[in-house]
Amino acid sequence: MRLGCAAYSYRQALQAGTLTLEGFVDECARMGLDGVELTAYYFQSTEPAALQALKRHCFRRGLHIAGTAVGSNFTQADPEKRREQVRMTQEWIDHSVVLGAPCIRVFAGPVPQGTSEAEAAGWAVECLRECVAYAAGRGVVVALENHGGVTSTAGQVLALAEQLQNPWFGLNLDCGNFRENPYEEIRQVAPLAVTTHAKVTTRTPNGVEPVDYTPVRRILEQAGYQGYLNIEYEEQEDAATAVPRFVRELRAALA
Repeated sequence: MRLGCAAYSYRQALQAGTLTLEGFVDECARMGLDGVELTAYYFQSTEPAALQALKRHCFRRGLHIAGTAVGSNFTQADPEKRREQVRMTQEWIDHSVVLGAPCIRVFAGPVPQGTSEAEAAGWAVECLRECVAYAAGRGVVVALENHGGVTSTAGQVLALAEQLQNPWFGLNLDCGNFRENPYEEIRQVAPLAVTTHAKVTTRTPNGVEPVDYTPVRRILEQAGYQGYLNIEYEEQEDAATAVPRFVRELRAALA
């Protein structure tokens, strides 16, 4: 497995303008990481020349662009809003091609008020199916994250995946997002993983607990996973000091 970092980990500095995506890449290079996940929210421009310049910068710093990420919502009750989300995702699939990113992370969405879970899940599947078909034609894998809503549990994720069987579809397995029985749920969905997020903590029925990456590593290895463990840092401490320490902890767990 390789270690990477999601730009979202440095969201406060990126949003404040005290850090650019190029600066984020430089920080990842200083930590000796293998790759970066470039979150859509922090791009100042998606013009081809800007994307190509960022791609070149990553190459010069010895980093793969492991993937891109969008905050899609495919469960909105308004059909036109769902269409907008599909179009936005397709645009970012095209941006991913320019960047040389082999994967794009997407969300399914929450269950809207007044809507059944089954109906919301059906909308998500419909949108995802269209996005996956588009991505397949562009050579990009669509990675659905277990991110609450209709993907809150392993059972929900498996039910969606059953309807989306396609070699260009997989799971962005977020190791901190399952709430009921985190390690067992990770085990259940690990065979679907094409990329991952490594969080410092997870919320369990017993409260907030650190994620133990020794069993996580074992689960992923048993599932045959060989991809990225991308840090997605969400704690209160400044990422500038906390992320390098977390990198050291993950390296120890993977050793």
